[in-house]
Amino acid sequence: MNIFGSTEARTRQAVMALATASAVAAGLVTVTAAGAEPQAPAQAVRDTDPKNPDFGPNTYIATPSTPADELQGKLDEIAERQHTNQFGPERDAVLFQPGEYSADVNLGFNTQVAGLGMSPDDVNINGHVRVEADWLGEGNATQNFWRSAENLAVTPPSGEIERWAVAQAAPYRRMHMRGQMQLWNGADGWASGGYIADSKIDGLVESGSQQQFLTRNSELGGGWSGSVWNMMFTGTVGAPEQHFPDPSHTNVPETPKLREKPFLNIGEDGAYNVFVPALRENTRGVSWADGTPEGEQISLADFYVAKEGDDAATINAALAEGKHLLFTPGVYHLDDTIRVDDPNTVVLGIGMASLVPDTGKPAVSVADVDGVKVAGLFIDAGEQNSPALMTLGDEDADASHAENPTQLSDVFFRIGGPGAGKATTTLDVNSDDVLLDHSWLWRADHGDGVGWDVNTAETGLVVDGDDVTAHGLFVEHYQQHNVVWNGNGGRTYFFQNEFPYDPPDQAAWGGDGGWAAYKVADDVTDHEAWGLGSYCFFDTNPAVTAPRSFEVPVNPGVKMHDLVSVSLGGTGTIDKVINDQGDTANADNQISYVPEYGG
Repeated sequence: MNIFGSTEARTRQAVMALATASAVAAGLVTVTAAGAEPQAPAQAVRDTDPKNPDFGPNTYIATPSTPADELQGKLDEIAERQHTNQFGPERDAVLFQPGEYSADVNLGFNTQVAGLGMSPDDVNINGHVRVEADWLGEGNATQNFWRSAENLAVTPPSGEIERWAVAQAAPYRRMHMRGQMQLWNGADGWASGGYIADSKIDGLVESGSQQQFLTRNSELGGGWSGSVWNMMFTGTVGAPEQHFPDPSHTNVPETPKLREKPFLNIGEDGAYNVFVPALRENTRGVSWADGTPEGEQISLADFYVAKEGDDAATINAALAEGKHLLFTPGVYHLDDTIRVDDPNTVVLGIGMASLVPDTGKPAVSVADVDGVKVAGLFIDAGEQNSPALMTLGDEDADASHAENPTQLSDVFFRIGGPGAGKATTTLDVNSDDVLLDHSWLWRADHGDGVGWDVNTAETGLVVDGDDVTAHGLFVEHYQQHNVVWNGNGGRTYFFQNEFPYDPPDQAAWGGDGGWAAYKVADDVTDHEAWGLGSYCFFDTNPAVTAPRSFEVPVNPGVKMHDLVSVSLGGTGTIDKVINDQGDTANADNQISYVPEYGG
């Protein structure tokens, strides 16, 4: 049974009076803004009731009293609708209050499932939280994007192995898998990229044909089996030892500096909060091993809960009042930039909430201030070209934020796919000390609005700030350098890239000089990176050649570890791996490794 709430107290009270009894009996709650009265012009930004929040029409909250058949029916309805819905506007979040459930969660596109406890073990799913490779051709998981599982324990049926066959932008975060996992179809096919963080997996993890993967701050009780091109582990207990390139395992024993992603939770008093984990340094294993991790609990009363249809002026007014932001599932069309100017502001999206700048402005700008946390957002380019889709700090930013850095967690960008989109740069980082925790910046190679002169995008990531760190950096298909790193002190832990598929000829793609996947500026004196892969698939014109995947200055302070270039199926050529080092990757020699460069 659904409860239809509104932002106005009188409407909410009237609806609750009609719906409470049946909702309690059903146990499964859907909250929507349908029927809400227009906000009066003189009214302040609407308040959020932390015990009765309006999470919009696409959020489903299960309680332990939810009848199993009703819960499974809702999960099946979402799974069927999202199964092949790669570029559709539908967005869904399924949130589980603490307790035990029996359910089979078959996770499709544009969907988040998450527990509302303070520990993953507070919510146990007896069954599955899985991703299958069953819609794009048997075993093909290379387009299983844009979905997430967070803050849950999963106990699979005896003898069954959990399947998490994913590609980019599909985080498995803060999870406890009480069994074994496969990161591919398990029998045939292949997968292409993924991310596990702050998770405990009791059984063996089999990567199979998974091409590249990052596992960060996790515990692998049964170990890890498999490698293809680029398997990286940071701060992970039970990970394979360093051994690159055969097998292609990169192991950094500790994660130098990072904070885990903020997450929604519900207290014993029935009130909702957002927990913001503390910054941690030199860590191994999960943050929740000894109970509640260090951090700050922020009442949802301090958040503006945005719903589809809210405009930039409304959202900016809430920020101006000192509110944090929680975006509920939906697609938000913006006529202006969302401006985050106050330090320590939290901007959290659930259910793959998506922002679209319609007027050629950035979707989000963050001032050069301490401690902003942006997490769980999906930013789509609009038809009018944006100079950047997101900016962190202005061009003159020079303040130190080493003690309290701004951080992005699970923030994904897309240019083209649902339709034509354009952006010169995708993410522009001017502030110092920024932390990037799992980012996918993607100029679409398939879908609608795709073509060399259609979804135009020069560069994915530009880093002008100093001491910026990226964990899990995926940047693909841009028309010039995919990454340009101008700041000193940069660190990257895992990088995955594909060059654009569609350069019509060499001249259109920079001529003989060409472009690199990852360019460190000539005047940089301090930069280090681990576990980097760059691939080409020049199917529009296989005669196109990339001169190199990685281009860095020759300097003792610039060190690159465990690099690989791949010509996918031998379609196109990468002449060198880094600068003038490494064998050519082409039809005759599809894979080329360089274990160490510089220093």
